[in-house]
Amino acid sequence: MRNLPDVSNYNSDIPAKTVVNDSTFFVGNSFLTKNKQGLWELYVEGDPLEIGLVTGQLTQPLMYKQEQVFLDKLNEMVPSEGKQKFIRRFISWYNRNMYKHVPDEYKAEIYGTSHYMSQDFNSIATPYLRALYLHGSHDIGHTLKDLMLVGCTSFAAWDEKTEDGKLLIGRNFDFYAGDAFAENKIIAFINPDKGYKFMSVTWGGFIGVVSGMNEKGLTVTINAGKSKVPLAAKTPISIVTREILQYASTIDEAIAIAKKREVFVSEAIMVGSAIDQKAMLIEVSPKNFGVYEVENSNQLICSNHFQSDAFKKDRRNLKAIEESHSQYRYERMTELLSEENKLNPTEAVAVLRNEKGLDDKRIGYGNEKALNQLLAHHSVVFQPEDLKVWVSSNPYQLGEFVSYDLNEVFKNRIENTSKVTVSKQDLNIPEDPFVDTEAFRQYEDYRKLKRHLERVLNEKQSMPQADLNKLTEYNPDYWKAYFLVGRYYYQHKQFKKALMAFEMAATKEITTKPDEEAVAKFIRKSKRKTER
Repeated sequence: MRNLPDVSNYNSDIPAKTVVNDSTFFVGNSFLTKNKQGLWELYVEGDPLEIGLVTGQLTQPLMYKQEQVFLDKLNEMVPSEGKQKFIRRFISWYNRNMYKHVPDEYKAEIYGTSHYMSQDFNSIATPYLRALYLHGSHDIGHTLKDLMLVGCTSFAAWDEKTEDGKLLIGRNFDFYAGDAFAENKIIAFINPDKGYKFMSVTWGGFIGVVSGMNEKGLTVTINAGKSKVPLAAKTPISIVTREILQYASTIDEAIAIAKKREVFVSEAIMVGSAIDQKAMLIEVSPKNFGVYEVENSNQLICSNHFQSDAFKKDRRNLKAIEESHSQYRYERMTELLSEENKLNPTEAVAVLRNEKGLDDKRIGYGNEKALNQLLAHHSVVFQPEDLKVWVSSNPYQLGEFVSYDLNEVFKNRIENTSKVTVSKQDLNIPEDPFVDTEAFRQYEDYRKLKRHLERVLNEKQSMPQADLNKLTEYNPDYWKAYFLVGRYYYQHKQFKKALMAFEMAATKEITTKPDEEAVAKFIRKSKRKTER
């Protein structure tokens, strides 16, 4: 709690912010602007402290909102004040050694951004410690809850598999912390005084990397694996990938960086390399390390289980393959890639947007067995050899994919340039037509009703019959709609109706093995109740 980074050798003298309008701001050569698709574009340069201070000054309102949204989500999950106090104490203890595992330059950058964080949450921790803690939220989220809230899917293709023979990478980042968490995505372009220039898709207050590419055409994306609950936080995986992106130009250099860091969760890092003209997986866990490279193939697929020899007999990994939706999404990605003889960025986006199951089966909107679970924070397509990237805009990965060329972004950045946006609008990939359909509008209504019904169930209240009917009408192919309605009837002792709903859920594509067991259990219980 007393540790602070040594910033004595860094520059803390930064210019004041210039406000052009409500969506464009400058601090020296650095700037923040919002494009017409609603994505914030951030360009920052300098030493670690400068980058932190400038980023904090430019993105302060976005940091305020992001932290508020994230903590509101935690309050929703844990409404009890007593439990919240316990969690605050637990997090302080759990993160007690994190500072020892974060490189000094990133602590300096986090320290810089923390100068502009809200004072409203100081009861949790001081701004610097909170900023440090929040970089482990991805890790802690999928470890402690183990709900696979980070059910991402990614792929890489090259040689005969792509239209131009060059490496092409696509990924869905399905980290969900509420709709509001994804409202203000930041496309950050960082020009550090050491290492390589790079871009990443991020959010206010977060300097780690979950999806990014550097000026050498090296890309990183992360996919969560099945983890044992660790005893203490170490290096957040997003800090490991940030270091790889900033200091590696080849796959071998990326492996060397990953090997020297101690992590506290299991994660697959897909690394694509323009220099190597291929992609591979670095699979890390607190006590194991593996590298997976496809042989005699021109494609690589990653979901949420490990594939390297190092994890072949890992009990948790085998359980994830058997019980979760990871293997299903892996097979679905394989199926879709086999249908596309020659991939290009537009076809890669179509794959990432696919919401159906194996053999094009309709499995319900929002089903986690789909590649497109209709909850993604963002979706990205990289062309590393050309230094081009396409980033999705809201909603989910259905909005227009905005194009960027790193060659142009980092070329001749001029103070207060009139051409602020750095996107290549003429190369954008259009919005998915699904957004304008009645089916999509009904899905959005379904999500609202679903959240309401879950609250009703928790609080043991009543819900109008018309709303219960709408829930299954709006998403008729999704098992969970019937399961939740069945639970409502069961709670209100309408056991015949409950049985019908549970039996209908059983006819649908249920997401995981534990979910299948829950449906089967409620069917048995409902039958016993109706037979009395």
